[in-house]
Formats: sequence, structure tokens, C-alpha cells
Amino acid sequence: MKKNLKILSMLLLINVAAFAQNDQIKEAQSLYDKGKSEEALAILNKTEYLILNASDEAKSDYYFLKGNVYKDLAGKNIDAANNFTLASQAYQDVFLYENESGKFKFTVKANAALKTMKSALVNGAMTDFNAGKFKESAEKSYKVYLFDKKDTLNLLNAASSSINAKDYESAVKYYEILKKINFSGKRMMYYATNKKTKEEDFFVSTKARESAIEQGFYEKPRNELVPSKKVEVNSNLAYAYLEKKDYPKAEAAYNYVLELNPNYLDAYINMAYLKLQVKKDLADEIASLGTSPAEMQKYDKLNAKKDDIARSAIPYLKQALIIEPKNPEATKTLLGVYRSLDMTNEYNALKSSM
Repeated sequence: MKKNLKILSMLLLINVAAFAQNDQIKEAQSLYDKGKSEEALAILNKTEYLILNASDEAKSDYYFLKGNVYKDLAGKNIDAANNFTLASQAYQDVFLYENESGKFKFTVKANAALKTMKSALVNGAMTDFNAGKFKESAEKSYKVYLFDKKDTLNLLNAASSSINAKDYESAVKYYEILKKINFSGKRMMYYATNKKTKEEDFFVSTKARESAIEQGFYEKPRNELVPSKKVEVNSNLAYAYLEKKDYPKAEAAYNYVLELNPNYLDAYINMAYLKLQVKKDLADEIASLGTSPAEMQKYDKLNAKKDDIARSAIPYLKQALIIEPKNPEATKTLLGVYRSLDMTNEYNALKSSM
């Protein structure tokens, strides 16, 4: 008898919890419908513990509403990148529980919401970039990449925006991912001219374009091959490492750039700059030394090393001037190196050739 009473009590508790949970969801839905998403979210967060023992169908209702609430907050530009991510996670839970229950009540709507969010994030990232909000643009582009990792151009945009934001830590992270997945960006672009607007539009495939042409809406098809961006990716990765003063990794990245393109002018100039930055750091260390015998001995070693590093910049600058003989940056830097090393003949020869 006691056992039966205990089971009955547990069932009653479960039913009470289910009723409470349904009431809370209805209240949150009502607030969401009135545009009060922050208040709706507060109720949903308080109710989440009740969902643990709910049916898969009830979980689907809960997470679909939660996804909509987060999506609405992001759409209002309230912590947009983070709320879009939380919305995506909620919608993924909808897919999970509806797949388990076999009742696909919100799957189609959740999938459509994810596509809408991706489009909104892409547009938001572009708007932020154009407004000079590079860090925000990078965050949104990276969130889009996390939504759809096949769309690697968004990761490239996140990396480029991070460089513009001078957020070199994030830039290194994103460019290293691009390098790891062997990103090139090389692809064919399909265009055709809209007969009505007279403007060229982009098509995702030749079949899509052919269909539009057959329907009489487009004409003048044109293909454009987008070249590989491997040099750009690795050059920017090297630059980010350089700005972080991680000289060994910067040098390795620039060497790889020169393997990809032996005539890449900027890589030679930046390699020389890298060497001169190392020299500058050594000069600062030398300036901090005292006059004790041990420190004077260290001074001689560091001073010799400093000059050797300066000399190592010369071949890169010479190569830059072979590629572009009148490059002002390479010429000015090489003259400075010659002067610092008392290479008078070389200095005068270069000066007279200007």
C-alpha cells in the first residue's frame, strides 16, 4: 500500500511539473508574441529544469520557442553574434527531439530560421565592416562559419576583419584554421545579365543560370575564375605573427609564401622588416646593460649578433629591388642597413643609382 502511495505521489508530482511547465511556456510564448523577448527568455531560463523529464514533443515546443526568442534578440542587435549562436543551438535541439519522437512539428520552420539567421549575420558582418566595426564584423563572420563550415569564405572574412581590427590573436586563430583545411578560395563564378535591370547577377551553378536564360530572364552568360587566395592567407598569417612579435612563426609563414610565389614583393620587404625588428629588440636589450665585466662581455656578443641580423636583411631587400628596381620602401630600408653597418661603398652605389 505504501509503495502504491509513493508511486501515486511521484505521478502527481510529474503531472504538476508538466502543468507548470506548460503554463510557463504559454506565458513565455505570450510575452514573445508581444515583442517582450527578454522577459520571455527569463521565464524560459527558469523553466528549463522542468524540461529534463518532459516528453520529446514538449521539449521540441520549448526549444523552438527558445530559438525564436534568441533569434529575435539577435535581430534587435542585442548581443547579436552570441544570441544567434544560442538560437542555433536551440534549433539543433528541436531537430534532435523531433527526430527522436518522429513528430516533425517545427523542423521545417527551425531549418528556415537557421537560413534566415545566416543571411542576417552575413549582412550584419558586411554592414559592420563598412562602418569600420571590424571586431564585430569578424565575430559575426566567424559565427556564420560555425553555422556552416562548408562556407569557408566566411572564415576568410573573419580573419581579414580581425586584421583590420588589429586583433592579431583572433587573426592567427582563423588563418591557421584556413591553412589547416588547405583553403584556396579558387573557384568559378557564374554570371549572366538581367534583361530587365541590365545588371549582372551571380548564379550558384551553371544549371541555375541556364534555367534563368531558358525562361527568358537573362542573357550574356559569363564565367570568371577566382584565383587561389593561398598567398593572401599565408601572407596575412605571417603579418599577424609579426605583429604579435612571434618572429620564428612569422618567418616560417613568409618562407612558405615565397615558396608559393617566389616573386611576391611584399614578402621580401616584410622579411627584411622582420629581421630589423629582431635587431631593434636586441638593441633595446643592449641599451639596458650595465658596465660590469659580465655585462660588457654580453654587450660584445649581442652587438655582433645585432649586426649579423641586420646583414641577413640585405638579400631580401636586394631581391625586392630586382623585382621592382625603384621601390622606395626597399631602397630607403636598404640604405639604412648599409649606413648602420658602415657599408659606405654599397651605400654610395645605391644612392647614385636613384
